[in-house]
Amino acid sequence: MRQIGWNWLGVLPFFAFALLFLVLPTMNIVIGAFQNPQGEFTLANLAGLASPRIVSSFAISIKISLASALLGCLIGFAMAAAVVMGGVPRWIKGPLMTFSGVASNFAGVPLAFAFIATLGRVGLVTMLLRQWFGINIYAMGFNLLSFWGLTLTYLFFQIPLMILIITPALEGLRREWREAAEVLGASTGQYWRMVALPILFPSLLGTFALLFANSFGAVATAYALTGSSLSIVPIMLFAQIRGDVLQDPHLGYAMAFGMIVVTGLANLAYVVMRTRAERWMR
Repeated sequence: MRQIGWNWLGVLPFFAFALLFLVLPTMNIVIGAFQNPQGEFTLANLAGLASPRIVSSFAISIKISLASALLGCLIGFAMAAAVVMGGVPRWIKGPLMTFSGVASNFAGVPLAFAFIATLGRVGLVTMLLRQWFGINIYAMGFNLLSFWGLTLTYLFFQIPLMILIITPALEGLRREWREAAEVLGASTGQYWRMVALPILFPSLLGTFALLFANSFGAVATAYALTGSSLSIVPIMLFAQIRGDVLQDPHLGYAMAFGMIVVTGLANLAYVVMRTRAERWMR
């Protein structure tokens, strides 16, 4: 009995942190979404989500999240497959996983500044391309403060996150499965199409959902990089709550509630797909 008490004492900081910074704020957002400034129950805040500006912001956020998640999955999967199953030297795996662990958590103002200093109008790469090769990427239509600019920035942490999650799934592919396919006359392409990818599909789909949720809720990087030039949901939510002339905290709560629903569904899909994938890896 005493041992159980000490064990609970050890995880107490985790429960306290989750309660103070996850459960209580989420409950406050959900309750506030259904209240007016006087504290009375109302559905007007949720009805306000149907305004064209808010619908457009959700659409842009979803498109950016889909684009960054799809590209992150494709590039991250290719890199992980090259390290685990390709001819890349094995010593590369350690540094790559270490870098991925750091880069997957590198976001916010530092990441925005790094991309501005690199690919901004007077960024290092921008100037080198102009001076050495005569290529002006901004004259060609590139803009860091745009849809594709923000998507490119998100890829900095989306690709490493994909590598971290999909690498164990790739390592779980048994050698016997490939040998059996080769004995039956299957080519490399047929093995991937008929054996490996069907097994990895739940992991790929679940990771895609996780990357979608990861980029959908990112606010610090987007705000530091684009300011108000790109109307995505986190930036509009920030504007509603921080005290602008358009301030409406309860509409902001409703927007946050909508984000919770979207990210919650994405994370639920990830958990379900991960559970299905683990059945094959046992």
